[in-house]
Amino acid sequence: MSSLAGAIDAYLRALDLERGRSPHTIRAVSGDLHRFADFAAEHGASEVADLGLELFRDWLWSESEEGLAAATLARRSSSARGFTAWLRTSGRGEDVARRLRSPKTGRSLPRMVSADNMDAIFDELRARSATGDPVALRDEAIVELLYATAIRVSELCSLDLDSVDLERRTLRVIGKGDRERVVPFGGPCADALVEWLTRGRPTLANERSGEALLLGARGARLNPRTVYELTRRELEHSPGSGPAGAHTFRHTAATHLLDGGADLRSVQELLGHANLGTTQIYTHVSSERLRETYRRAHPRA
Repeated sequence: MSSLAGAIDAYLRALDLERGRSPHTIRAVSGDLHRFADFAAEHGASEVADLGLELFRDWLWSESEEGLAAATLARRSSSARGFTAWLRTSGRGEDVARRLRSPKTGRSLPRMVSADNMDAIFDELRARSATGDPVALRDEAIVELLYATAIRVSELCSLDLDSVDLERRTLRVIGKGDRERVVPFGGPCADALVEWLTRGRPTLANERSGEALLLGARGARLNPRTVYELTRRELEHSPGSGPAGAHTFRHTAATHLLDGGADLRSVQELLGHANLGTTQIYTHVSSERLRETYRRAHPRA
């Protein structure tokens, strides 16, 4: 298999030696692709064969959350398309990013799931976990945690057993920049965690498990790619635009909190955003939903 990092380095050399691109262009493309490689690694994708269009889309939406300019996002998209086009022509992989387009900043909104659709997702997860299958118990705990606490995939996979306080219903999370925060979770999430810890984890645990809270099917610490695949599968039939991945549950949790009356500062703390401006995109989501409701319901809309 071909490593993603190795393929990126080879592509950058090709830009320099074969295509004669300027040093400025190569530096920009290098920065873009190495940022993507870091994101891909968080999602368990370290090989060229792991790449897919949805992974690139999820990366661009994650980048757009950081408040990047439209021109920067467009360049990120162009760098990705150029890279996978070269993968195909060089015989190293598939051109999976050819249909990639950058998010339209200022108008595009994060994908989110309605409360009714979330209930349907959890009904399906509970039906599977009721069989006692340890992987099904784990999957329910994963989605409950993502939605209840709005944590990132990398934060989820790094959780240890002592990260959870079931009595207080809180989670200790180490976020970006090694910033620690404590986030609450509700009863359904607590119930799913208890089921996983008492019936699921002991079945999968082995000498590779260590203190990891969530485990893969072979007992090692949960891989981000497993989370990515699970969430895409669960969201496959949910309506909405934008990437269908683990970030969708983070977007959904933030939007539902604001719809329910939570203040922006509290949501910022929950999400672990250093900048309040990053959190404000969720107010746009709620406002858009309000406008849509008004258009459908008001006789003089």
